[in-house]
Amino acid sequence: MNKQSRYYEKITHIIFTIICFAWVYPFLWMVFTSFKTEEEMFAGGLRLLPSHFNFGNFIRAWEQANFSIYFWNTVIVTVVGVLITIFLTSTSGYTLGRYNFPGKKFFIGTVMVMMFMPKGYTIIPTFELIRQLGLLDSLAGVILAQVGGVNTMGVLLFMGAFSQIPKELEEVAKLDGASYPRIFWQIMLPMVKPIIATVSIFQFMSSWNDFFTPLVFTLGKPNLRTLGVGMYSFIGEHSTDWVGMAAAASISLIPIIIVYMCLQRYFIEGIAGAVKG
Repeated sequence: MNKQSRYYEKITHIIFTIICFAWVYPFLWMVFTSFKTEEEMFAGGLRLLPSHFNFGNFIRAWEQANFSIYFWNTVIVTVVGVLITIFLTSTSGYTLGRYNFPGKKFFIGTVMVMMFMPKGYTIIPTFELIRQLGLLDSLAGVILAQVGGVNTMGVLLFMGAFSQIPKELEEVAKLDGASYPRIFWQIMLPMVKPIIATVSIFQFMSSWNDFFTPLVFTLGKPNLRTLGVGMYSFIGEHSTDWVGMAAAASISLIPIIIVYMCLQRYFIEGIAGAVKG
């Protein structure tokens, strides 16, 4: 590499570093604002670091704003939703990726169309169905409303992954007397761990950050709110507790960061495999 190429490389790195910092600056500002007082937030403008770190905002968000309750509601909704989503998308993707049957192309096309359908179009029939099941104002109703639609991306990712696995593995397992459920759970599913991690992260983020669905299905029971809906606790009639809201937002982001860091390797492998396939 000559001197001119190294010079352009350094310039490129500097430019992209500045762009990345500008990209993450709002997030950093929110996190550091959660340690500030209300007066310091307005007086400090875009300054990041607080004069001193105030943890009272987190205590107020966790206790007075009922985020301790909202947090565990969100954990239940998210974890159960992820498990159901993995089951539905993996079984659907396995069927579409491994077997040929009449109407397969039409079914795949229907799944693709569902990707472009706005969620607002289906909320009324979903609400009516949950109401008839007697699950309004319950966490079970929220979970079913979140996972009841077609997770198109998850189905397609599993379909692509399963279609690339050699059929000889299934044939050998059948000769050994393995049943179809056993082949799926013990042989095929462990081979697509990166896709499981990818779909889990996407569904985790979707359920954890969801606002519209929990709001609609928990109107009658505020104690069943999730973190996204609970943010309204900081908005008063005449004022808004901005630093408390920043602290609550920081609390809600911690599990997402932890889950992503734990599944990062599988997530990258899953995306790379999907692009390659």
